[in-house]
Amino acid sequence: MRLLLAATASLFIATPVLAGDDPVSGEPQDLTFERVFASPSLNGPAPRQARLSPDGRYLTLLRNRDDDRERYDLWAYDRETAKWSMLVDSEKLGSGRELSEDEKMQRERARIGSLKGIVSYQWNADGSGLLVPLDGDLYLAKLDGNVQRLTDTEESELNPSLSKTGKYVSFVRDRQLWVGETGGEAAPITPKEADTIRWGEAEFVAQEEMSRLAGYWWSPDDTRIVVQRTDESPVGIVTRAAIGATGTKVFDQRYPVAGSDNAIVELFVMDPDGGNRVKIDLGPDTDIYVARIDWAPDGSAVYVQRQNRQQTKLDMLRVDPTTGAQSTVFVEEAADAEYWINLSDNYRWLDNGSLIWWSERDGYGHLYQLHEGATPMGGMIESGMSSWAQFTAGEFVVTKLVGVDQSERRAFFVATSEENPLEQHVYSKTFDGPGPHTTKRLTEPGFTYSASMDDKGQTLLVTRSSDDSPPQTYLADRDGKLLTWIEENALDADHPYTPFLASHRPTTYGTIKAEDGTELYWEMITPEMEPGKRYPVFYSHYGGPGPQTVANGWAGALRQAIVDKGYIWFQLDNRGSANRGVAFEQPIYRAMGGVEVRDQKAGAEYLKTLDFVDPDKIAIYGWSYGGYMTLKQLQADPGLYAAGISGAPVTRWELYDTHYTERFMGDPREVPEAYAKASAIPDATRMTDPLLLIHGMADDNVVFENSSELISVLQEANRPFEMMLYPGYTHSVGGEQISPHLWNSIFRFLEAHGVVPPE
Repeated sequence: MRLLLAATASLFIATPVLAGDDPVSGEPQDLTFERVFASPSLNGPAPRQARLSPDGRYLTLLRNRDDDRERYDLWAYDRETAKWSMLVDSEKLGSGRELSEDEKMQRERARIGSLKGIVSYQWNADGSGLLVPLDGDLYLAKLDGNVQRLTDTEESELNPSLSKTGKYVSFVRDRQLWVGETGGEAAPITPKEADTIRWGEAEFVAQEEMSRLAGYWWSPDDTRIVVQRTDESPVGIVTRAAIGATGTKVFDQRYPVAGSDNAIVELFVMDPDGGNRVKIDLGPDTDIYVARIDWAPDGSAVYVQRQNRQQTKLDMLRVDPTTGAQSTVFVEEAADAEYWINLSDNYRWLDNGSLIWWSERDGYGHLYQLHEGATPMGGMIESGMSSWAQFTAGEFVVTKLVGVDQSERRAFFVATSEENPLEQHVYSKTFDGPGPHTTKRLTEPGFTYSASMDDKGQTLLVTRSSDDSPPQTYLADRDGKLLTWIEENALDADHPYTPFLASHRPTTYGTIKAEDGTELYWEMITPEMEPGKRYPVFYSHYGGPGPQTVANGWAGALRQAIVDKGYIWFQLDNRGSANRGVAFEQPIYRAMGGVEVRDQKAGAEYLKTLDFVDPDKIAIYGWSYGGYMTLKQLQADPGLYAAGISGAPVTRWELYDTHYTERFMGDPREVPEAYAKASAIPDATRMTDPLLLIHGMADDNVVFENSSELISVLQEANRPFEMMLYPGYTHSVGGEQISPHLWNSIFRFLEAHGVVPPE
């Protein structure tokens, strides 16, 4: 059932994209881990949050510094003059004040905990300035270079926002929502209640697992606000010890572990001063998830997506903002009886009252339209009725709705390629009205793309990369034609990665068959190999639901540094990972640690058939879910792998949160046997191969108890293992010095156990 390398490697071989026609010359320079994580970044400039101004003249973005890759400043590009300027210098303007614990945790959940300087901003409605949070305070930056300070407090202003017209600025302070006219004094508009009550903040699982960071929503005309009230009192307390280098802080954190009570979420509509408060009717069952909240374009209604606890059903509610009364517009149900609903931001309410909606109802994530007039108040529309029109279809997945030109009824989206599922491209397609409605690809093959767009669907902001070309960003018209480079990031003489191009190795792709015949994609990078010699493999994996790790996109220089040390880099996407459709993801339902382990085993067995691989030197590595996978793989097949590195692993799923865990595993109170089988604790002593365990000792995501329980079990059984713990670090253990320490520790561990290249 396995394919030979000669049969599979011919799928794609990527080559470096160079500036001009000059060949790469010079002596090869091997990468060190110290250089991989140093400044300037070997990725080149890394713009974040690129946005067009309301009038389309300016493009703004956050740009990291050459001397500090983690610090970001606000820059603007004037499309009329073709000139760049720095609007806000975070180092000069910032106070250096330490962030509050709440803001630190919000950043951690947004996966930006390591960033410094400016991490977000927002244009005001008339395009004259931007709201910029920095070091816990708020500033209004003007295009002429003037910056006005709006707040100056010891407390952090969480979730800051300008209202839709720009008349008001709002933020959360001390668990209350504050509102004031822009440039004026702000005041709280919600009451001060018990410490377990928060106004204007998304609850923990919404931030961590539902990709919803917002806790309040302005109406289009600024006359009303929907505000979330969260009661955390039902949520159990986890005492989390953040063990630091010089001391330990203890936090009593409200953390809803699987099978326990969630926070109670309520929604209220109120005036900007807090008056005329109306409670939204979310139904009698409080054990729900409030997934998404949107105002109708004309402000006549509020749309609330309500998900059941089992995450098998989602109700779209239409709410009257004057009374709080709701009706069901439609019900979305899981595509399979043993599946779940993947939440999405790929939807858009149109001005005529119709809806563009993303659904997996046909087995793949596609776009549909619910037509105007199909949603009377009080009526229910089931997902299979004729009022729905599907306008993308096929064995591919739409991953992002980029924009909509409502005047031309044209949608822009990113989707996996039917020709090459390892690439994503930007497409457009007309919808509604007379056809034919043909799909047009707007980007060229050989890269993976992401994109965003202005609200009217006129200009594309596109980023592309490949395994051998770092990210490039450009503006394009609606047909995909390049208008101007924003960050060409060409591998020219000045690029920080250029000194290492001579030793850069291409990526090879291929497939093997899973036990049921499903195609599994892999990627491999080999060092310069000598005939007759066999090489060790650094087998990286994630394995869990969500990411697609095997793809033709830039993944940074780390893997090249590993290859430079004489190792083969290899990874494989097992069943359960994303962007291959419902049938590919479904096998992990209530069975984590099963099918993924067997698929990764198939990858190891394939590697052992290759005459250039040393079959006794295959080491596996994973972080988070990947760390869990390392443990389960070592337990399932002792002796198959030479060694395993497990970073920040989940060891018992009862220790992880409700929304993520129960989506795939169900409620442990109902299916305890599924949790017992998935646990990495009962069979911990079956591990006989060398193990390196790594964990940050202040981790608030995969709490340290996951590793401490494993440590105890192994010690009590007198089983050898090694560990590297990082005081003060959370789930993301990294930094300019810490990252090289971590990776050097990994390879010292491998060398100590003989997993080394041939001499």
